[in-house]
Amino acid sequence: MALTLQQVKDSKIASPPGAYFSLREAIENPDSTIADYSAIISADPALAARLLKVVNSTFYGLSTTVETIPHALNIIGSDQLSQLALATSVASQFNGMENIGIDLGAFWRHSVGCGVAARHMAKFLNLQAVDRYYLAGMLHDIGKLILYQEAPGQIETVLAQFDENSGVSLLEMEEKLMGFNHAQVGSILLNEWKLPPSIVNAVKGHHDPSKAKDDQQAAAIVHVADFLVYEMKLGNSGEPVLPPLHKSWLKELNLTIDFINEAKPLVIEETETAVEMFL
Repeated sequence: MALTLQQVKDSKIASPPGAYFSLREAIENPDSTIADYSAIISADPALAARLLKVVNSTFYGLSTTVETIPHALNIIGSDQLSQLALATSVASQFNGMENIGIDLGAFWRHSVGCGVAARHMAKFLNLQAVDRYYLAGMLHDIGKLILYQEAPGQIETVLAQFDENSGVSLLEMEEKLMGFNHAQVGSILLNEWKLPPSIVNAVKGHHDPSKAKDDQQAAAIVHVADFLVYEMKLGNSGEPVLPPLHKSWLKELNLTIDFINEAKPLVIEETETAVEMFL
């Protein structure tokens, strides 16, 4: 039976990763304390274990072992804590996905890389709330995981019929054979998770920002970030060829070649660090 968009909304995956959102609310509340953070993290065993693993990694190079959540929270910054919670919470939504036709390690490396690149662009453009772009970048292809998990036969048919020389993109092939594409699926999921509309729209329009309902700039940033990360060969989320780049958005965003060349090594370094620490 073919997957429908309504089934995506009704799926158990549509239940939001609560620990991340609870933690974000606490981080954004100036009255929150270490005790508040600790209570949220301690209620999620996977997140608690990951936090302790991160702070005891060689990245921090501590001379003593950190054994408690409050101690760990005194070491890790709020930005890193938020990213850790996001990575752990989202990854846990797709636990048990093995032998499904996609390399999860490569998928998450690409996703994190896209988030890192999007955040660098947002900083370069002096935009507010740059972590919003990291979040949109990291989650831009989440719809693919749903398709691989819920409709493996359909996505296999799409890949089997895709021909890079036909002039039809993989996204267009998805729409032709399934009636929708992975970007739509991802946006539905994130809307069910109650993420801000700007992030939902960025994910929905990341292959063609002109089709984003609102905030085309955010969609364009993720669009360019996605292309650059593929070009740098940072992981792979299932695209058999380099996705098309709408070059007009480079000019629209005022992204210079100098900036892109300077950003590439930083994106690679930060991505590898984040993947090693958080995933």
